[in-house]
Amino acid sequence: MNTKRPIEFYFEFASPYGYLTSTQIDDIAARYGREVIWRPIMLGAALKLTGSRPLAQIPLKKDYFLHDIRRFARLLDVPLALPPVMPMNSLAASRAFWWIHDTRGHCHARKFARALFHAHWGEGRDMSRPEQVAEVAAALGYAPEEVVAAVQDERIKARLKEETQRSIDRGVFGSPFIFVDGEPFWGADRLDQVERWLATGGW
Repeated sequence: MNTKRPIEFYFEFASPYGYLTSTQIDDIAARYGREVIWRPIMLGAALKLTGSRPLAQIPLKKDYFLHDIRRFARLLDVPLALPPVMPMNSLAASRAFWWIHDTRGHCHARKFARALFHAHWGEGRDMSRPEQVAEVAAALGYAPEEVVAAVQDERIKARLKEETQRSIDRGVFGSPFIFVDGEPFWGADRLDQVERWLATGGW
C-alpha cells in the first residue's frame, strides 16, 4: 500500500505552462512512488487579487512568452500549436473536469484533462465553448448533450468556485502550482526542483 502523500497539481487549462507541466508531472511522480491529484482552477480570481494579467495580454512580456513556450515544448519534445484565442475562456473545460471527477472518479477526469490540454495546446483548437469541450469528451465516451448540460449545472458551477477559492486560501496564484508534502512550487520551470525535492526529501 502506498503511504506517500499524493502530489497536488493546480492548473488552469488556458495556461500553456500548465499544459507543458501536464505532460511531465505524472512520470516524475511515478519515479518516486507518488500519485498526482489534478486540480483545475479559474486563475482569473487569483490574477484579480494580485493585480496581474495573462502574459499574452501584457506588452513586451507577450513576445518573450510566445517564444519561451515554443522553446520549452521543443525541449520536452511535446506538440505545441497556438490556439486562435489566448487566453481561452476555460470555464466549460474546468466545470466538465469536476463533473467527470465527481461522477466517474479522478482517473477519468485526469484522462479528460490530458485530452483537453492536447486539443487546445497540442492541436491549437479553441476550447472556450461548451460544445467544443463536449467534442473532446465525446471521444472519451461521454454523451455531448450530458457534458453541455453538466457545465450549466449550478452544483458543478459551485464546485469549481469552491476549488478555486480553496486554492487561493492555500496561496495558489499561478499555473502550474504544485504541492509536494505541503511544499509549494510555482511554474513549469520548477519541475527540476520538484523532482529534486522528491529525491532528497527536501532541503
